[in-house]
Amino acid sequence: MYRFLSSVTSRATATAGPALGGGRRGAHRRPGLPMLSLGWAGGLGLGLGLALGAKLAIGLRGAVPIQSPADPEASGATELPHEQAPGPGSPHTPAPPAARGFSRAIESSRDLLHRIKDEVGAPGIVVGVSVDGKEVWSEGLGYADVENRVPCKPETVMRIASISKSLTMVALAKLWEAGKLDLDLPVQHYVPEFPEKEYEGEKVSVTTRLLISHLSGIRHYEKDMKKVKEEKAYKALKMMKGTPPPDQEKELKEKGGKDNEKSEKSEKSEKSEKSDSPKAKAEQDSEAKCRSAKPGKKKNDFEQGELYLKEKFENSIESLRLFKNDPLFFKPGSQFLYSTFGYTLLAAIVERASGYKYLDYMQKIFHDLDMLTTVQEENEPVIYNRARFYVYNKKKRLVNTPYVDNSYKWAGGGFLSTVGDLLKFGNAMLYGYQVGLFKNSNENLLPGYLKPETMVMMWTPVPNTEMSWDKEGKYAMAWGVVEKKQTHGACRKQRHYASHTGGAVGASSVLLVLPEELDPEAVNNKVPPRGIIVSIICNMQSVGLNSTALKIALEFDKDRAD
Repeated sequence: MYRFLSSVTSRATATAGPALGGGRRGAHRRPGLPMLSLGWAGGLGLGLGLALGAKLAIGLRGAVPIQSPADPEASGATELPHEQAPGPGSPHTPAPPAARGFSRAIESSRDLLHRIKDEVGAPGIVVGVSVDGKEVWSEGLGYADVENRVPCKPETVMRIASISKSLTMVALAKLWEAGKLDLDLPVQHYVPEFPEKEYEGEKVSVTTRLLISHLSGIRHYEKDMKKVKEEKAYKALKMMKGTPPPDQEKELKEKGGKDNEKSEKSEKSEKSEKSDSPKAKAEQDSEAKCRSAKPGKKKNDFEQGELYLKEKFENSIESLRLFKNDPLFFKPGSQFLYSTFGYTLLAAIVERASGYKYLDYMQKIFHDLDMLTTVQEENEPVIYNRARFYVYNKKKRLVNTPYVDNSYKWAGGGFLSTVGDLLKFGNAMLYGYQVGLFKNSNENLLPGYLKPETMVMMWTPVPNTEMSWDKEGKYAMAWGVVEKKQTHGACRKQRHYASHTGGAVGASSVLLVLPEELDPEAVNNKVPPRGIIVSIICNMQSVGLNSTALKIALEFDKDRAD
């Protein structure tokens, strides 16, 4: 320390001497000031040196090693002091002012995401949360690119998979509002290239409305109709064997009490009449087999060859050849069968109804919604912050996913985006859904991107549908919807929310909208959108994220209420 102070002192003296003496700089000194002596300058230098040395010693004694930004999990969780500005290019950004009221929710949600990430072995995961239209938290955990050690960050671009269906729905809704699309006309009115269909010898009609809610009967990736039907029948039988809902149970008991005696008598007479018929015996045998037999093993989506197509399709009409001549698996409107190919046909309808190419029309919508990082996935373009996608092989080793071309299913699962863009999209939908409630109290509100009645239609559950990622809900129009429900006092309260999940090669995603429970009489001094939006994207396939997103949304809703 003595040597250090001596060197600092001598350097200060050397620097001060010429400057304060009669050198060139001295010529510019203020007139009337006396000439300073070299001895005075040396004393000044010594004082400065001692002060600097003392300050440096204190700083070295209290220093804490800084975590390397090469570790994304450490860097993602680092919080900067409010007065400290991040360095250029640093992945750390100070929390926005709104986030400081949600520190508990952020901490618990971050912990939850770390747990999920560790459970499934995902390389990277990115989350974004907005409250009442303002983004309050976005963070990346793990790696966007494992090989090059590129950490995930809020700007990371990943496959959003089937959330693309919700984006396509906006295009259909805009055309419907403009009177350019009739949801209930047969699809051949817009796309004559799609052949008319029959089911069991009867002519049937496939409409845009049925396609949107997966009720058209058009197949998904599984081509074996028998396996699909067996699985459907098995699921239906399992549901029948399960406990019916309380209101149904009550109705059945009341009905059973009155009709029990009648049914017993009629059953006996029917059995005596039918038992002699060989046809009846055959029917009874087949029914018994159906009850006991389990369906043949159906491949999951990631075992289907069509998911890994490498062929480039120039437009939606060309993509139709993959499935347009296949038979319908069910009569349109009768059963729910989730189908990404149905959305390929919807893209063709968008093209014909709008007069634009599907991708051009979607880019216009993304521009209107300020979703500037959302694009169709193509291999050739340089897309900044694009992640790599991963899967575990048979030896449980992490490997890169194979190359795929998603041009055949852009409408149903082919877009790339960020959590920030998905939050913007969710808020635009929530604003349109709620703005009608606020119009009377605030006439200066701008209209929503979609009209309130359109959003209500989109978020109303459709009969005969399923919501695979939450059994409490139903599918609506390109969104899954869970309705508000509470069966018993002081017990579980089911919140109303809308969401869509996504699963693609090497990617999983979710976008969830939890609207505030608004009292129409208490909307004064409030402005839409009111509620929580959560978006999560991950570069690993087969990761269920909906329940995680709902837990995060409820955590933020709790902090908001407090």
